[in-house]
Amino acid sequence: MAKINVLSFAVANLIAAGEVVDRPASVIKELMENAIDAGAKHITVEIQHGGVTFMRVADDGCGIDPEDLPVAIRRHATSKIKEADDLDGILTLGFRGEALAAIAAVSDLRIITRTKDAEYGTMLVSSAGEVKEIVEQGAPIGTTVIVENLFANVPARRKFLKKDVAETTAVTTYVEKIALSRPEIAIRLIVDGNLRLDTAGDGTLESAMYAVFGREFVKKMIPVKSMEGDAIAVDGYICRPDNARPKRNYQNFFINGRYINSRTASAALEQAYTSFIAPEKFPCCVLNIKIAPEAVDVNVHPAKLEVKFSNEKPVFEAVYYTVRAALEANSARPDMTLVKNASVPHPVHAFVPVEAPKTEQTTIDTVVKQVPRIEPFERLSATDYKDRVRGYAANAPTPYTRVEPARGEAIPMPNLERAAASVAPKDPIAKAAIARMEQENTAHPLPPETPAEPVAAPVRVTEPTPVEEVITVAPWRIIGEAFHCYVIVEQGDKLLLIDKHAAHERVLFEELKKKLKAHKTSSQMMMLPIEMTLSAADISTLEEYRAELEKIGFGFSAHGNTALINEIPAELSAAAASAFLGALAADLGSGTADVTLARDLLFEKALYQAACKAAIKGGREYPPEYIEELVKKLFEIPDITVCPHGRPVAMTLSHANIDRQFKRS
Repeated sequence: MAKINVLSFAVANLIAAGEVVDRPASVIKELMENAIDAGAKHITVEIQHGGVTFMRVADDGCGIDPEDLPVAIRRHATSKIKEADDLDGILTLGFRGEALAAIAAVSDLRIITRTKDAEYGTMLVSSAGEVKEIVEQGAPIGTTVIVENLFANVPARRKFLKKDVAETTAVTTYVEKIALSRPEIAIRLIVDGNLRLDTAGDGTLESAMYAVFGREFVKKMIPVKSMEGDAIAVDGYICRPDNARPKRNYQNFFINGRYINSRTASAALEQAYTSFIAPEKFPCCVLNIKIAPEAVDVNVHPAKLEVKFSNEKPVFEAVYYTVRAALEANSARPDMTLVKNASVPHPVHAFVPVEAPKTEQTTIDTVVKQVPRIEPFERLSATDYKDRVRGYAANAPTPYTRVEPARGEAIPMPNLERAAASVAPKDPIAKAAIARMEQENTAHPLPPETPAEPVAAPVRVTEPTPVEEVITVAPWRIIGEAFHCYVIVEQGDKLLLIDKHAAHERVLFEELKKKLKAHKTSSQMMMLPIEMTLSAADISTLEEYRAELEKIGFGFSAHGNTALINEIPAELSAAAASAFLGALAADLGSGTADVTLARDLLFEKALYQAACKAAIKGGREYPPEYIEELVKKLFEIPDITVCPHGRPVAMTLSHANIDRQFKRS
């Protein structure tokens, strides 16, 4: 058997340093956190060659007393805590007393510092953890730490560093996240002599986001803020559904000003975006979570990127409901992007020819069904207006042509009965969720009505003319429909291009969800219990939440790894009950969502599948009154911006943008 050796202090120090410092980015993170704890208002970070050869972090904080300098680079030396009880309420970013010691052990280090009441500054020079000299030196108030030749004395660690570009990216990422966590601090990042980041330090998160992400990204963010008086406060920004990304690298969570990686917060964020973005997309956010220090443990890992909550459920719910409320209140629609610089030159002497050459005319009616409109500059009384409309109606061709379905195919009609009929054979959960709602549903989602009368265009009057009645112009009007798929609507100074399938899908989904929330849960007894096999962890979860599960209609008994279900919610079929309870056990086992929330999320997924199948289809013609009723409902619910699958419902094109394309502005 090998002999047990006691490692020397130098070797033990190198091992400990590897837990805190593994690349230049971790050095920058630790030094910036020290600067923040020192009360700095300005922090400058400079690196060269990815930080491997040179790193400098300068701040205007309180500085370090000369007698404390040699102690500062010793292990477990810190000014943040003194006793064990201090660990229960940590408010500073650093507290372990290992950062400077770890950095000094694997590099050449210089610390130049001066306190406010000191006449001169002091410089400490060390190499591989050994103090070489401490001398007086002129210096501004604050601290500057210079780190050179990282891992020069640990070749085994240095060979695992990546290329300079990759290390620079990692440093930039950490600096950006700290800049987002502290918008009140002006932070500059210089990479190989070039300014990479410069925040204003004006205290506004939006300004810091602008410096980090750019203007276009910030324009697509939504501010969020939890209710006043909540035990866990959440505020910051989340992305609009059209700003979702293919990865999670744009999710930024901060606990009491500390950047962390939190699976609880990330899961709550992504669950809140259910039915707002596509499943393969991930939301972006910059969220600050304020919680009592004693309710969170930051002493989990030396890097302090992971935390442990005393109870994850309140954190999950605080993030989920805050984000969900902001998404449901959002009414911003994505802008349609056109070419910024049109290639067609602006005509100098433009004119309209007397007679244009005759060419073969495209049947534009198959693309856009133009709504008749009254000539401009014409003022009509109410009686004349109605007569003119009747004339248009009498001479206009029939606007609706019935399309015969293919053999075995039926054109779906937009109602709840259709939803249950189309989904029931494939999705028993959706069938059960909708079954009771249909019994109470008496209103057709899109009832046929008389098509709306055309509305006069705005008129220009040179002289006052008495009229019998002033016609009120509607806030929106349907111009037509393109490709039997997109409805073109004019609203104020912009055009809306509405995807009729996506719009109707969302309208149906909101109606179904509203009925689900209004319905009171009841249970049904099973003549023969449903037997299902679960893991020991899932059985334990069901037992823990037995009282809550009984409130939503489940009754069961557990024997080993087998659960016997003898009562199920009235909304569920027997075939779907076991799958539903198993999914609930998995969600509840994570310790994040409660029973009601987990149930609602499962039902939502079933409902938007039903809404998708029941919605009117793109590429098919429908009566004009159907389209008009759909647009009317869409404007009655302005926060409908995406379908349940995350696709945009409508896109906007402003009048000014169109003018720019035609060189009119």
